[in-house]
Amino acid sequence: MSSYSEVVEQLTAPGQRFELTTATVRGRVMTVFKNTPTSLNQLLEMARGYAGAPFLEYKYRSLSFEDVFRLSDTLATSLAKNFDVRPGDRVAIAMRNLPEWVICFKAIVSLGCVVVPLNAWWTAEELTYGLKDSGAKVVICDTERARRVIGGLQPLSELQVIAVPDDGSIPEGAIDFSDVTEGPIDLQSTEVGIDDDVTILYTSGTTGKPKGAVSTNRSTVSALLGFALRNSVNEALYPSKDQPSTPKSVLIGVPMFHITGCIVMLTSFITGARLSLMHHWDPADALEMIERNKITNFVGVPTMSWDILEAAKYSTYDISSLESIGGGGSPVPPKLVDRLSGELRTATPGFGYGLTETNAFGPGIAGEELRHKPSSAGRSLPIMEVKIVSPQGETLPPGTSGEICFYGAPVVRGYWNKEAETESSFPQGWLRTGDVGYLDEDGYLYLEDRIKDVIIRGGENVYSIEVEGAIYEHRAVNEVAVFGVPDERLGERVAAWISVKNGETLSEEEISEFLKTRLAYFKVPEFYLFSKEPLIRGATGKIQKRELKARFIEQKGLETS
Repeated sequence: MSSYSEVVEQLTAPGQRFELTTATVRGRVMTVFKNTPTSLNQLLEMARGYAGAPFLEYKYRSLSFEDVFRLSDTLATSLAKNFDVRPGDRVAIAMRNLPEWVICFKAIVSLGCVVVPLNAWWTAEELTYGLKDSGAKVVICDTERARRVIGGLQPLSELQVIAVPDDGSIPEGAIDFSDVTEGPIDLQSTEVGIDDDVTILYTSGTTGKPKGAVSTNRSTVSALLGFALRNSVNEALYPSKDQPSTPKSVLIGVPMFHITGCIVMLTSFITGARLSLMHHWDPADALEMIERNKITNFVGVPTMSWDILEAAKYSTYDISSLESIGGGGSPVPPKLVDRLSGELRTATPGFGYGLTETNAFGPGIAGEELRHKPSSAGRSLPIMEVKIVSPQGETLPPGTSGEICFYGAPVVRGYWNKEAETESSFPQGWLRTGDVGYLDEDGYLYLEDRIKDVIIRGGENVYSIEVEGAIYEHRAVNEVAVFGVPDERLGERVAAWISVKNGETLSEEEISEFLKTRLAYFKVPEFYLFSKEPLIRGATGKIQKRELKARFIEQKGLETS
């Protein structure tokens, strides 16, 4: 059997599909795929060849590739002619996982525009910020998001809102999606450069305000081809477990406004896989869909794999069609790897370590490799370099912990309208992840901790400074420290230790209710401690979060592993 390195070398050799070369990108030399399409839209257009093959499954609604292209072409025609959308304009999508999400994405990129997927869990205030910051010309929403957007539109009077009537109604002030997906198709050819912007995906910033990670056509396409290369490597190393070749059918458990969900959706265009969409996560529904749609591949955050294992214990659904299960978005406990390997005999577990800023691409690990090294995030591929650096920026040797950094074509070009943060986060083109880890002698990456004050709750990034800022708005709060506490299923939950002002009182119910209109629900703390004393501070006057967190876990009796 060939080694990992030998398989990679064979697949990327001259004349092969994944042949490598070098290119100068934004003034820096990078390893790239020689056969990279000139734009994301060009890559997606290849899917027209799948014609009447099934593409999208949502509840009991089914759309073929032909259906999706017809609707996206009609929408693109309408956006150009009736909404004056031009190449380079930003068009936002704010909705849950609906077939229309996919249709909108394809229509927007076909016009040479920039797709701005907004978090559907955001409040009206957060949605307004994303729309204003991106300068979106049009936003296409489901009904619930349309109501939120229209309710907060005062500073965005020129923004046009299109609504998908998923609950049968159209909010006042919105245009019916059905009206813009009917009529003749008249698409004009659009010249798009490989290094032109194609998406802006928001990720929380250290200041508490989300940052728009700007991906170019080259970045996104390189990530997609990188995942295709990884799949080819895995297929060569770990063939499917005694299963006949069947058409691929993918169940996506994560929202498409997340980079993982977005990349899985785009991959289905390339592979011709049937994509089953979940409006929201429900493990019982997932099992039913796996049986009904003969799902071969499940992609989600690790907590969803936990949920499938637990739900399967009490279910009679047949999920033996699964050939692979995994995803990314948060650290993977070795215990989860053991259970997946032992309880899902037909499915190969596989996980990856990527970020919004890398288009979800990065090191990955699956199959026997994962079982032998369950604590590792895996190895990278030639299009993405990985190094570990000291606080002074020096490259560290194998086995030495430091900050994980990435360099390569899949990395985004920077943050939208945030020059200073771009310069500090991407020195010389290297992405500083803010995560601590080390590489072993064989190139396997191991994650250890996070430098940035981020809590990862079920794959959702929660920045403590943003939550603290919202809590500080309450009149009774003197000081607050927010941090993550361990949770077996979600990885972490949000906790807050609040020092209450003298003469004031505060309860969990009161502060939780206060935060509901200021933060998305997953950011609202689930555990609290209140005190009248000031929070512990160090010699520099900074609040000592690490000590507070340890005391909090002890007082609440929470498990630490």
